[in-house]
Amino acid sequence: MVDYNEGMFVNTASLKIIRIAALFMRAGKGVVIVVIAAMTASCSTAAYQQVDARAEQLGFSRSTQHSEKFRHVVYAPRRDVVGDTVHVYIEGDGVAWQWRYFVKSDPTPRKALMLNLMSKDKGNTLYIGRPCYFGMVLDDQCNADYWTFSRFSEKVVLSMVEVIAQRTQQFRNIVLMGHSGGGALALLVAEKLPKVTAVVTLAGNIDTDAWTSHHRYTKLYGSINPATRAPLPASIRQLHLVGGNDTVIPPKLVKQWMLKQPSASLWEVPENTHLCCWADQWPEVLHWVQQLEGKRLSSLVGRR
Repeated sequence: MVDYNEGMFVNTASLKIIRIAALFMRAGKGVVIVVIAAMTASCSTAAYQQVDARAEQLGFSRSTQHSEKFRHVVYAPRRDVVGDTVHVYIEGDGVAWQWRYFVKSDPTPRKALMLNLMSKDKGNTLYIGRPCYFGMVLDDQCNADYWTFSRFSEKVVLSMVEVIAQRTQQFRNIVLMGHSGGGALALLVAEKLPKVTAVVTLAGNIDTDAWTSHHRYTKLYGSINPATRAPLPASIRQLHLVGGNDTVIPPKLVKQWMLKQPSASLWEVPENTHLCCWADQWPEVLHWVQQLEGKRLSSLVGRR
């Protein structure tokens, strides 16, 4: 049985959440989900409108890209393309749950960390929104499963791959950059996109089983755990940043996974939390990426 407050206005998104919650219960998952039905579309809209306003302030344009299953929002700078490498930014999970058993009707973050970091990047950049985020929550194919238990499902990953491939056709190289759950998606996308040359994660949720176990959350049973996948090829350079004061993704969760990734680099920033203060390190991260690009070009020249 799924409980919700009697007499509350239930919008379309909330009805979809109720349906998927009922499916969870019928499947015997043992998860009780209470839907916050009062979070209407008008309330949830405010979140993506705030991000839109911030994107406009930063000089980015908003567009929509379709995959076979989902619509995705894409933010891009209004400037000419120079070079053959593009940096693709992927946001974290936002707010999937209001409280432990209360699903948000729209997970869109009010403050998009990766959008702000992208504004500091003078290279070719794209910000690829995740399925059902940034105003897409009422799309027919969307339901709460795609921002809760199946946030890293095969359908989500393939949709991200399709959209990124569509928007990066003119480039030869792709660098994927993700925060938190966006870091998990960056790793899962990287194994399916031949153009990827590097992956950068910030406080990445790289081992989702370890993460749910640490917090005593329900396992993300509809998702792919990046930690269970084969290591990325050595040709894809990896940089993973962790915050010493991060209680959401404690550094030990990433360090345990790193033991099986000899070609990856780890930077620990003792004072950083899950959200603060990654902008301070971003110039150094971009320098690391630029050095990789310089080495790649030198290698190509040497082969000639």
